[in-house]
Amino acid sequence: MDIEGRRYRTIWLNPDDTVSVINQELLPFEFKIEVLRSSADYLRAIRDMRVRGAGLIGATAAFGMFQAAKEAPERDWQAHMRGRAAALEATRPTAKNLEWATRRVLAAIAGAESRARLVELARAEAQAIADSDAECCRAIGLHGLELIRAIHGRTGRTVNVLTHCNAGALAFVDYGSATAPVYAAFDEGIPIHVWVDETRPRNQGASLTAWELGKHGLPHTLVCDNAGGLLMQRGLVDLVIVGADRVTASGDAANKIGTYLKALAARDNGVPFYVALPSSTFDWELRDGVAEIPIEERDMDEVRFVRGLCEGRVVKALICPESTKASNFGFDVTPARLIDGLITERGICDADVGAIKRLFPEASA
Repeated sequence: MDIEGRRYRTIWLNPDDTVSVINQELLPFEFKIEVLRSSADYLRAIRDMRVRGAGLIGATAAFGMFQAAKEAPERDWQAHMRGRAAALEATRPTAKNLEWATRRVLAAIAGAESRARLVELARAEAQAIADSDAECCRAIGLHGLELIRAIHGRTGRTVNVLTHCNAGALAFVDYGSATAPVYAAFDEGIPIHVWVDETRPRNQGASLTAWELGKHGLPHTLVCDNAGGLLMQRGLVDLVIVGADRVTASGDAANKIGTYLKALAARDNGVPFYVALPSSTFDWELRDGVAEIPIEERDMDEVRFVRGLCEGRVVKALICPESTKASNFGFDVTPARLIDGLITERGICDADVGAIKRLFPEASA
């Protein structure tokens, strides 16, 4: 991710074995690096969404397991590590990448014969997970680029992409999932424009996607969440690409609340709808996403209040009567029948059991 001419990842290991992250709670008004020094810091960062997005919380959890290894007792460290894994997994229940990362570190340290070896193995696995996440997203960008090339080749004009929430570089270690093809197309010189949903209630589209696209110099326009259908009706959207927090073995995809409505509008207007994800987002044990994927419910004040800049100060403002209660479902599930394809690090496939198995035969066995 390019920020003011400098390349950043969203999370990185420091020479002293602490870990730095970009505090996304403060964006777009303040860019601040935060250092995570304890297991409590990791839990807080994920729970409070200082780090967020499927891939990034997976990588953060992996480094959180490394931190847990450094804090492990001299004896019975495996029980200690299992307990820390459970605590990390409880912070954000919908995203599969988090559980995938903690389980991968637990498997890597299973044979540790000493506490020193435990720390060494956990560190190496966490770094490998972070590096793999970035590389998978880079590959997703190259595969998705083919879709954008084809549209531009057919129309000869600017390609308009609609996305929802933030599945960009900020949501992963680098590149992003849904935005990776967009960045790849822009860097290749293909004229491209992104419609950015504001993404209530936390406004990740407005505060994060618009911010990172702007830093990259990529043309974009912010729209309210309910504008997508109108844009599609008027022929102003060529392609919808969204991310995902968990995808079943049959292709159902959980993503930020409001994604399902975009899929319905896309289907009604003949606009291709794609979900971009690394394989770490698949949940191979689930088949029926609507019935089986856990949907996180968050604090109602995220709906009742908005955060913004007013006369040079960041303020929090109530937007409803003080007595009004709110429900805050963080995600919804888009059934596979509404998805034209899944863009993964191995290529693009249909959102169905057979196609996914052909692309990932070892994981879906």
